[in-house]
Amino acid sequence: MSQFSQDYRERMLPGYVSEFAQTDPEFTRLFDDFVFDQVINQDELPVRTRFLAILAALLGCQGEEEFRRMLPAALNVGVTPVEVKETVYQAAAYLGIGRVYPFLRITNQVFAARGISLPLPNQSTTTPATRREAGTQAQVDIFGEQMRDFYRSGPEESRHIRYFLAANCFGDYYTRRGMDYRQREMITFCFLAALGGCEPQLVSHAKANLRIGNDKRFLIQVLTQCLPYIGYPRTLNALRCVEEAAE
Repeated sequence: MSQFSQDYRERMLPGYVSEFAQTDPEFTRLFDDFVFDQVINQDELPVRTRFLAILAALLGCQGEEEFRRMLPAALNVGVTPVEVKETVYQAAAYLGIGRVYPFLRITNQVFAARGISLPLPNQSTTTPATRREAGTQAQVDIFGEQMRDFYRSGPEESRHIRYFLAANCFGDYYTRRGMDYRQREMITFCFLAALGGCEPQLVSHAKANLRIGNDKRFLIQVLTQCLPYIGYPRTLNALRCVEEAAE
């Protein structure tokens, strides 16, 4: 391993020794030098942003074991417990609880091992009576005024899904404290890039990121950090979506 890679991994995970260091030393060196040296040195993302992106990408690609390994590292570099929980909670809206449930359990186990008291303080800002209106406003703030009446558009038989999108996805999650819109759209971008197969939504959220200040360079830097965890095909698909959104 390069000296930079060794030093970076030690700062991130003090005392960590890979179980593959003995059985697969060549692969361990190749992968760790790529991830913890070449990729890290490719951008100037704040370290907390980098690790939020990695956690979101691991949720999206179902990387449970790597999430368990990287979550302590994220906490070590300053990602807060609230930011971690908000990332996991919001993932439920985009990935579904079937994919997210194991990560919620892993998060609670890691928190318990570190002495982080649960439950964390409530972060909700809405009530059942206000969630739809607040969610619609969040959609307008992020995507534009065309979203004002989106919740009641389309055929009557499927209109309830657009209503749920406003009230649940945006009203229940995007309105919560703990993360701002730019962070929430960044992690959503990572969820979708890692999930794959939802490129229309990825283009839409790439446009939303650009609209609220996460520019093209920023999104490419985020993708660069996700690449080792989600692979080249999904990274290249996401890059094409960013380029389409930027046009």
